[in-house]
Amino acid sequence: MSEKSSSSGSDEDVDPESAQHVELGGVLSKWTNYIHGWQDRWVVLKNNTLSYYKSEDEREYGCRGSLCLRKAVITPHEFDECRIDISVNDSVWYLRAEDPEHRLQWIESIELHKAESGYGSETSLRRHGSMLSLTSAASALSATSTSSFKKGHRLREKLAEMETFRDILCRQVDTLQKYFDSCADVVSKDEFQRDRVEEDEEDFPTTARPEGEHNHNNNGSKEKLFSPASPKTMNGIDFKGEAITFKATTAGILSTLSHCIELMVKREDSWQKRVDKELEKRRRVEDAYKSAMNELKKKSHYGGPDYEEGPNSLINEDEFFDAVEAALDRQDKIEEQCQSEKVRIPRLTPVPPGDVYSSIGTHRFAAKVEEMVQNHMTYSLQDVGGDANWQLVIEEGEMKVYRREVEENGIVLDPLKATHAVKGVTGHELCHYFWDTAVRMDWETTIENFNVVETLSDNAVIVYQTHKRVWPASQRDVLYLSAIRKILATNENDPDTWLVCNFSVDHDNALPTNRCVRAKINVAMICQTLVSPPEGDKEISRDNILCKITYVANVNPGGWAPATVLRAVAKREYPKFLKRFTSFVQEKTAGKPILF
Repeated sequence: MSEKSSSSGSDEDVDPESAQHVELGGVLSKWTNYIHGWQDRWVVLKNNTLSYYKSEDEREYGCRGSLCLRKAVITPHEFDECRIDISVNDSVWYLRAEDPEHRLQWIESIELHKAESGYGSETSLRRHGSMLSLTSAASALSATSTSSFKKGHRLREKLAEMETFRDILCRQVDTLQKYFDSCADVVSKDEFQRDRVEEDEEDFPTTARPEGEHNHNNNGSKEKLFSPASPKTMNGIDFKGEAITFKATTAGILSTLSHCIELMVKREDSWQKRVDKELEKRRRVEDAYKSAMNELKKKSHYGGPDYEEGPNSLINEDEFFDAVEAALDRQDKIEEQCQSEKVRIPRLTPVPPGDVYSSIGTHRFAAKVEEMVQNHMTYSLQDVGGDANWQLVIEEGEMKVYRREVEENGIVLDPLKATHAVKGVTGHELCHYFWDTAVRMDWETTIENFNVVETLSDNAVIVYQTHKRVWPASQRDVLYLSAIRKILATNENDPDTWLVCNFSVDHDNALPTNRCVRAKINVAMICQTLVSPPEGDKEISRDNILCKITYVANVNPGGWAPATVLRAVAKREYPKFLKRFTSFVQEKTAGKPILF
């Protein structure tokens, strides 16, 4: 997991509009679908968006999907400590971290980005700026009904009057300012003339003054007289008229303002009622949304990981059984269609002579193989007819299938035993084709893929194989040692006997993963060849050969599949498996020399 910041500089220099969040990237397991299950994906959290890529190396090819976190709902799983569910409307991402600590780190980062992506967040308000009021006003104006325009008609008229009064008042202020400037000029000139007269009197005290330039006050002192400037001589301004008009204009403004205030108060009451109604609607919608989200949390999307096999699966036993039955039916139809269109490619797989398979071997599992062979030869060939613990569940011609019900810690461990008789093939041929991995995919239809992990000897290999998933059950894989042996006869009356045993082992090159449930097996196929004497001097043909098959299987499927489902699948699939395999061997050996 990696973090990096896409912004630079100090916090004071960063523009909130261009600031970027910290980018978070790492590997998370994402639920893809019920066929492929959990798959590792490279997930990136950047710019309030969660995106995923197939891998980190493929980021340059573009993301495979993304979610905007503005309306996302992040739900940590109730039982799985590593899982996160992220939903936006009908889209749900199921993600799993490698441990609870990484899950907590992802949840905190996602919640932080989500909090910063909302319209009401601090950064978003800064980003919208003053345009918010303009756009809001424009949208409000466009959304206003015709009746609202009629109600606001008087207010617009009063505002227009205010504009007119403002223009008149500005002109009057200019006029009065000119008048005051003229008065100031006159006063300045008068003071200048008075100063000059006083200077002249000091220089020439006896000089006679023209008549009319002096006036005697009541105290007998002389006073200089100046003819006052008439207001009408100052650019023709009527100061009194202008003052009266100014007073009327200001009165009109005050009157209009009081009218506007009255209208605004009335409009405020009307809008307050509308706001209260909208708030009530919003409260009801929020309550409905919360209720819907609670229901969504209780019941996840059908087909998600909560509806597959698991300890807390939401699907009940009947639905589980029906889903498995339907999936198996679909697989049967697909297999029938493939078989009808399939042209078998002849494989040159010569069958080695029997003495190659009679040796015990010297590899590290040789003692375990020998122990398994002896146990199967001792117990698997015992007759089950008188044992009350074995129940006959299927009988079709020569085939009989028995089951003994065993459960351990709630997991079905029913041992199965099948007996069958096939004409025209030997035990050597049947065991060879059952063991040979080169032809495994030609007859085994339940396997998705397999590979040989290690070849221990000529008659022992370690095989890893994954089985096709049957939804809603989890996918299973198996790691087992497969050995083929020819059982040496102890007396001349013993039939020619061959055995293949498959039992689970561990190997460093095939460790368990969280994508599959690792099943444990202990399986054996014991084939005994019975030959009836030919008539006269004829050579032995395939018509004189009968192979008696004993197939035993002890399987621990693991997981949490219901017991009824496991028993029903076993009852259905084991007979089909034996028929399919024996028919394949008969087809492969038809017309070929008999191999004992």
